Amino acid sequence: MSTKKRVLICDDELGIREALKLILEDQYDLDESTTGNEAIEKVKNNNYDCMLLDIKMPTKDGLETLEEIHKISPTLKVIMVTGYQSIETAAKAVKLGAIDYITKPFESSEVLDKLAKI
Repeated sequence: MSTKKRVLICDDELGIREALKLILEDQYDLDESTTGNEAIEKVKNNNYDCMLLDIKMPTKDGLETLEEIHKISPTLKVIMVTGYQSIETAAKAVKLGAIDYITKPFESSEVLDKLAKI
């Protein structure tokens, strides 16, 4: 059994998912989803230590997804990922239970530093 922490990456952009996988694959056990609804199903059926969740997604955005995920798994640590740095959105995400946020484009060291705290 793996002793690596499990991280769910949820982003509708393939390039972002691929970049995050390249940064994290050596240190973490990774899973991915492309939509909020898919992420919610994965959280219902799996145990994760952390989730990297995009804010801007079609159908169900990251804030709506975060709200539902914290009803299912209140202790799951969620770090929001956004290309739209907005104090208001970040504050709302924290109020909904996110522990932090990362802005795109991100540096490998920033992602690793934030995940090291989980």
